[in-house]
Amino acid sequence: MQIVLVSGLSGSGKSIALDVLEDNGYYCVDNLPATLLLDVVKFVEGCGHARIAVSVDARSVAPSSLPEQLATLRSLGAEPKLLFLEASPAVLLRRFSETRRSHPLSRDDLTLGEAIERERNLLAGVSDLGHRIDTTDLQPRVLRDWIKEILSLGGGSLTLLFESFAFRDGIPLDADWVVDVRMLPNPHYEPGLSELTGKDAPVIEYLERQERVQQFLGDVRGFLARWLPEVRREHRNYLTVAIGCTGGRHRSVYIAEQLARWFSAEGRVLVRHRGLGARTTEA
Repeated sequence: MQIVLVSGLSGSGKSIALDVLEDNGYYCVDNLPATLLLDVVKFVEGCGHARIAVSVDARSVAPSSLPEQLATLRSLGAEPKLLFLEASPAVLLRRFSETRRSHPLSRDDLTLGEAIERERNLLAGVSDLGHRIDTTDLQPRVLRDWIKEILSLGGGSLTLLFESFAFRDGIPLDADWVVDVRMLPNPHYEPGLSELTGKDAPVIEYLERQERVQQFLGDVRGFLARWLPEVRREHRNYLTVAIGCTGGRHRSVYIAEQLARWFSAEGRVLVRHRGLGARTTEA
């Protein structure tokens, strides 16, 4: 079981860290009392989850017990990872002032600056247990990238959908990128091919013999290979590439199938053919 603990100062980006972990398949628990860590890990594992992320901070009961809890987990064969996020007092003051949120430790007898300092003291025994990240000068996007690199999460959370359609029926509303293949040779006008689809061998063989089709396919493939990493860096979870031809049965189906097969090794890839009335399939 993969266990990640997220701790640190309020306002330093712990919620961003949990969002990244949740997007990558972790079962996330926020503000868990440190004394309940073992019980929750066993419960979540019993429910069939292979990944769990737990936020433990100064709001939690007995954060000082966290070193003991981690030692127990390691004795049981687990290798929990801990991220500790922090930032300079001046930046934390500014972040709370800009968001107009109250500090979790704010009381009538404590100023915001005093609450920040008190939290730092309470977590002094936790900060050296794992990987420390100073978020003072980090934008949220950069922090997300750092967390993914530290935990080797990569960009596998993106679901890529290739969707063929007929332009005569209109462009699908869920399309992010639209590819028009109507300029390519049309099997519909070839003897014996009009009643078939882009998934049938005779149509595939016909299109594979067309130099323009193969050149176009290579160009689109190269474009996607170049820009999909940038889409992943934007933390997108879904991208729909809609490929259209006149009737949505031959050229667009063939191109969608070929692209899905090509990119299937890079993560979760789905294929949908609107013109064929078929269900979504996974490449």
